[in-house]
Amino acid sequence: MKKRIDLIRKRIPDSKAKSKRIRLTAVPGLLLSLLYAAIFSFSDQESEQSSSLSREVTEKCVETVTELSGKKLSKSLKEQLVEKLEKPVRKAAHFTEYAGMGFLVYILLAIWYEKNRARTGYSIAWVFVSAAFDEMHQLFVAGRYSSGWDVLIDTAGGVFGMACVLLARRLVLLIYRVAFRRKDV
Repeated sequence: MKKRIDLIRKRIPDSKAKSKRIRLTAVPGLLLSLLYAAIFSFSDQESEQSSSLSREVTEKCVETVTELSGKKLSKSLKEQLVEKLEKPVRKAAHFTEYAGMGFLVYILLAIWYEKNRARTGYSIAWVFVSAAFDEMHQLFVAGRYSSGWDVLIDTAGGVFGMACVLLARRLVLLIYRVAFRRKDV
């Protein structure tokens, strides 16, 4: 009977630990909610509005790189660069949005799940399902279409975001180990 009670205690965290987890969940949860709002508002834009925004961002990127390089480009060459770079910039935006999602989802699941494999699998699934719903949502927006490639790009972005969390964790542990000369971390 005592063993059974001990097992139950291990499964159900005490109220202080649960309260701490809830507080730790607040900031990444809020940021994730805001990111979802941004992603779905971009997806809700009609084709012309979405293309216009992508073009503006690409033009700003070309202007910035041109200024940083110190070279003068003709208007026609800038226009050609914008034309060639618009699609890659758009895909990079997809990747970046979902990298942020992967980062935040992994942090949220790390707060609640102790097993690394479980939270990694759940995080990848979460990002994939979100990307799939985002693309499905675009089917109902005038002039937009759904793309399986975008789902893959989004999922790859999410995996990259998770990898950033894992890398940051390893760096922090390494710094801690070096700073305190501990070998057990």
